[in-house]
Amino acid sequence: MRLSKLNIKKINLNDIDSNYSAQDILMKLGELYQFESGIYGYGNIWNRLQKNIENIIIDELDKAECIQVDFPKLQPRKIWDKSNRWNIYTKDADIMFTVTNNLGEYGLAPTAEECAAIFGANRLTSYKSLPAIYYQIGEKFRKEIRTRGYLFRPRTFTMMDAYSFDKSEEEMHKTFKKMHDVYINIFKRIGINIISVISDGGTIGGKISEEFQTPTALGEDIILYDEKNNIGLNKEVLEKNDKTAFIKAFDITKAENLKELHSIELGNNFELDTKYSDSMQLYFTDENGEKKPYYMGCYGIGLGRITACILENNIIKINNKIKGFSIPYNIAPYKIQIIYNESNKENAEKLYSYLLEKNIPAILDDRDNLTVGNKINDVYVLGTPKMIILGNKFDGINYEIEDTKTNEKISAKLDEITSILK
Repeated sequence: MRLSKLNIKKINLNDIDSNYSAQDILMKLGELYQFESGIYGYGNIWNRLQKNIENIIIDELDKAECIQVDFPKLQPRKIWDKSNRWNIYTKDADIMFTVTNNLGEYGLAPTAEECAAIFGANRLTSYKSLPAIYYQIGEKFRKEIRTRGYLFRPRTFTMMDAYSFDKSEEEMHKTFKKMHDVYINIFKRIGINIISVISDGGTIGGKISEEFQTPTALGEDIILYDEKNNIGLNKEVLEKNDKTAFIKAFDITKAENLKELHSIELGNNFELDTKYSDSMQLYFTDENGEKKPYYMGCYGIGLGRITACILENNIIKINNKIKGFSIPYNIAPYKIQIIYNESNKENAEKLYSYLLEKNIPAILDDRDNLTVGNKINDVYVLGTPKMIILGNKFDGINYEIEDTKTNEKISAKLDEITSILK
């Protein structure tokens, strides 16, 4: 990408939100735009980073033989009435945005258990079709009264949500464990430290639910952490009447001995049991020709939160002053940024063409009337993990590749750069 095409704004790094620095940098650059509290437009950097994260999620789900589908964002009230959740989501919890017109009443999807249950039951008519897991990635809408932390708690966000169908409680437990392992693999590949946490099922329902939390001072959740076994307990669970059953399910016996941490929830898994198949009267035919309810599970990952978390986890400071951030190389939207002075323009163009030819996403800072120093500063506000500077010391042969997080430098000739970067 030629940086002149991105049209980023000039920003003052002395005027950055100290809590959510990376997201505020993108806001001031124009790469994030807030249309209203909790409603955002996303620029090139955010979009490409989130797409890279999405590809990791898809890859791991596909390995687990989950099937990608797509459910409607605009959902008719009648399917929510079947599960008895319309009033819960529109009045009691007041989470759902609704639309009423001459065609009827509709809700903008905050989640998709009803759609998934109907979709699955239409295809999975026999026990021979089970188990099955369907997933989608798309926008969700929730009427958050108090938005917070930019993309940590907005009103619209991108989510991966999956739904499993099994023929028995025992099989449902197996699928739940399988999806737990899938999530651990996902977060490991993305590079986020994650803790599996016992949680409350809330408006989703189900007897057992599990959150995937990452410790951070920015978090609004409080978890009690068993460091030895790397497992946690959401403090909210201790307020439940049936807290003992929740705690016992995860082999935690002495909650009072756990360490208290602030954290952010990035994913959540639920065992739904037969809650939706019973209420919506959706059944499959078992081995004996009898109608039986599906045992379901649902599994969600917030891509917006993960993206925000990665950015905020990789802030760079010098002498306690914010310089920018550096996105981890494996998921960075652009791997390297090329900076040059006017006398090296031809060499820079040659390098840029070479990298694109080798399928290495690169940024060429081709903007006029900026010093090399100004351009270096913008490498950090865009989060590019590597840079090459073609300045007065460049000899036309040896390219110096600098890591923006560690400041480590490696010298390489043109035909060596690809192997170093890959």
